Amino acid sequence: MLYLLICIFFLGPNSIKAEETLFDNFDSMPKERWEFISDQVMGGVSHGNVKFFSSSSQSFARMTGNVSTKNNGGFIQFRRMLTSYFKKNKQGFKLKVRGNGNEYFLHIRTTATFLPWQYYQAAFSTTDKWEIVKIPLINFKPSGILLPARINAEKIRSVGIVAFGKNHEARVDVQNISVY
Repeated sequence: MLYLLICIFFLGPNSIKAEETLFDNFDSMPKERWEFISDQVMGGVSHGNVKFFSSSSQSFARMTGNVSTKNNGGFIQFRRMLTSYFKKNKQGFKLKVRGNGNEYFLHIRTTATFLPWQYYQAAFSTTDKWEIVKIPLINFKPSGILLPARINAEKIRSVGIVAFGKNHEARVDVQNISVY
C-alpha cells in the first residue's frame, strides 16, 4: 500500500494504467461478428459496404460509401454486438485507424438504448496514415435527453464505426479496437 502511494505521489496518477483488452483485430472471420447497416433501413439513400482485408502483416476493416442526408438519412456503419461484456472498470476505447481525412464516429449502444435511433457517440478524425485514437467513455454524448449522461462499461451491448451527419464520401480503415 505504501509503495502504491509513493508511486502515485512521485510518478503521478497517469503512472498506473488501466489494463487494455483487445476487442477486435479483424483477423479471424470478422464477417461473422460485424454487420453493415445504412440509413436505408429507415428510408435513407446512403449506400456503402464494409470489406475485411487480411495479410501476414496486418488485418483491417474498410468501410466505404456515400453518405447522403436526403430522405432524413445520413449514415453508414459497421457494427458488432457483444457476446461477452466489458468490465465495469474500463475507461474507454483505443482504435488504430486511417481514412480520407473526414471525421468519423464511434457509436455505442447500451442496455439503456431501447429505441433503434438511440446511441452514444464520440468523434474521431482520420488521416491517410495509421494513427492511434483514444476515446474515453466520458467523451461519448447521448443521442437524446432520455438516455443517462454517463456510460457504464458493463452496460455496453454494441460498438459501431459510423460515417454520419453530412453528405460525403466515406473511407475509413480500422486495424484494431481495444478497451482500456
